Amino acid sequence: MSDRLNSVLKAIDTANAADPHMEVVDGEERPAELVYGERMSAELARLCPDASEHLQIAARGQHIERWKLPRTDFPEGRAGYLKWRQTQAANHAARVSGLMAEAGYDEEDRGRVESLLRKEGIKRNPEMQMLEDVICFVFIRNYMAEFAEGRDAEEIARIVTKTAKKMSPEARERAIREFALPDELAAMMQG
Repeated sequence: MSDRLNSVLKAIDTANAADPHMEVVDGEERPAELVYGERMSAELARLCPDASEHLQIAARGQHIERWKLPRTDFPEGRAGYLKWRQTQAANHAARVSGLMAEAGYDEEDRGRVESLLRKEGIKRNPEMQMLEDVICFVFIRNYMAEFAEGRDAEEIARIVTKTAKKMSPEARERAIREFALPDELAAMMQG
């Protein structure tokens, strides 16, 4: 790992260590976005061991300081949700780009990571698609069960279907195998 990559990843972790929201991991309370960033990096290393520095930075910085812009600051409903997500993506891209500049990355490198964090080129850019696949694997592996609690079967089916649509065909097949999904959910993952 290059010194500047190491520097950026540490800076992202330092920023995310300030998250006031805690998650219990192995009996220990830890900042939720710090945990999320670590999970993203681990999943990326597993799914794409030869990932570029750009992709490694984007994966770790995907939710940098996410708590600073609460969902409640935006209107209810789908339009408000989409505006919140778009604003979050722009904030994440700008914040990570600034940390990259401090570590010595040039404008072109920063632009590539900004584009990934804004999710530009999904289904067209292989790195963007890999980032989306990693996001989906992290969600399925770590957050889907809790997210599904209290939801009816129809809503869970909708969530699984929406997640599958974001994934590459290869990632969908891999998810079906790795997560040993029941037949009904596996069928939804087929896209």
